[in-house]
Amino acid sequence: MPTAKEAVAFLKEKGFIEKRQRGSHLILQNPKTGYRTVVPMHPGDLPKGLFLRILKDAGYSLEDFLRK
Repeated sequence: MPTAKEAVAFLKEKGFIEKRQRGSHLILQNPKTGYRTVVPMHPGDLPKGLFLRILKDAGYSLEDFLRK
């Protein structure tokens, strides 16, 4: 699984922007689609279930991420 930084980089490539941060949680939103997701900026890899939820909230699948 990717790290939080890799997940954020993928989302930014797809048009997401940083809206705000609360503690270690970064909130990103895509102004075109309105999708919003939260990425915890902790060291190490994101747990698989959490990463899949982040992608789903953003409107993407694991295949979309792997294809990047």
